[in-house]
Amino acid sequence: MNLRLPIEHIKTGDWFTLLLGTLLAAFLAITLWQGGAADKAVIRSGGKVFREAPLSRNQVIEVPGPLGISRVAIHNRQARIAADPSPRQYCVRQGWLKQAGEVAVCLPNQVSVELSGGSKRYDSLNY
Repeated sequence: MNLRLPIEHIKTGDWFTLLLGTLLAAFLAITLWQGGAADKAVIRSGGKVFREAPLSRNQVIEVPGPLGISRVAIHNRQARIAADPSPRQYCVRQGWLKQAGEVAVCLPNQVSVELSGGSKRYDSLNY
């Protein structure tokens, strides 16, 4: 049984429909999966909110954790974990968080930073 569809059987309208569907899917992915502008950083320590800091002011916040002090830097409406006593430094390597919904987590020191704002960016959607 031959299931191949020869390309010469695809008509002009079929190509137009494929192109239109691809462009629509790309447009929806770009517009719906982008997070909005963040306006504050929610900093947690030990699972509890330690501080909510506005992104409009450049600052460095020291957050206590079981392993020691983590430093959260806020600069130019971005936030990051600048220093952490955790052994592998994954949260420090995460880099700058820029959009609402982005999160950096230091599991060994139980410190996290999440940006919040108007709308969140989604990694996946559930239904």
